[in-house]
Amino acid sequence: MSEDTVLNLWKKNLGTVPDQVWEQTDLLVLILADNALTGLSQQVGRMSKLRTLDLGHNRLAEVPDALGNLVELSDFLYLHDNQLSHLPASLGKLQKLRYLNLSENRFCAFPEPICNMSKLSELRFTDNQLSSLPDSLSHLSSLRELHLRNNRLKSLPPTIGDLAQLRQIDLRGNPLEFLPDSLTALPKLEKLDLRWVNTLSFPSWLADLENRGCVVYR
Repeated sequence: MSEDTVLNLWKKNLGTVPDQVWEQTDLLVLILADNALTGLSQQVGRMSKLRTLDLGHNRLAEVPDALGNLVELSDFLYLHDNQLSHLPASLGKLQKLRYLNLSENRFCAFPEPICNMSKLSELRFTDNQLSSLPDSLSHLSSLRELHLRNNRLKSLPPTIGDLAQLRQIDLRGNPLEFLPDSLTALPKLEKLDLRWVNTLSFPSWLADLENRGCVVYR
């Protein structure tokens, strides 16, 4: 990856993104993390070749619909440590994206557009306020890692058992009361983290997971 396709503006105290950034439409990587950004121009949709976009550690309460135009975004989308509570429906068009980080935001409901990201391999959604997950989570057929630490989840949907590629699930610090036995149907599960969960009577089938090589932390 050549220097003229990567723009790293990490921690430059920008406040707003300069217009000339949006003119660099051949960029593959754009890093705007830690710049006290409170908004993002619709011009971001011009960056049609981007494969990685880092908007973490800002003050964004929303992202523009035009973000969904970045259909070549395939490697990383960092939106962690912002003030987001929803995502535009257009983000469902990011069907090449493999890594999404939405940790440390203000989500109370799981954003449905994520469930259209069929190539998503790793989803980080820690430190939010999710109280439930949708059945449509099962559409994430490529998902290998699901990180949900420190939310408000009391249970998981039974359809989680359809995520045949899932290797890791982090549920630490959730007030879980129920785990679906469909978790035993996950053929590649290697790690299930249930530490800091004090509300759950651990089901007997956890031993079956352990017997086949899955590490269960509790």
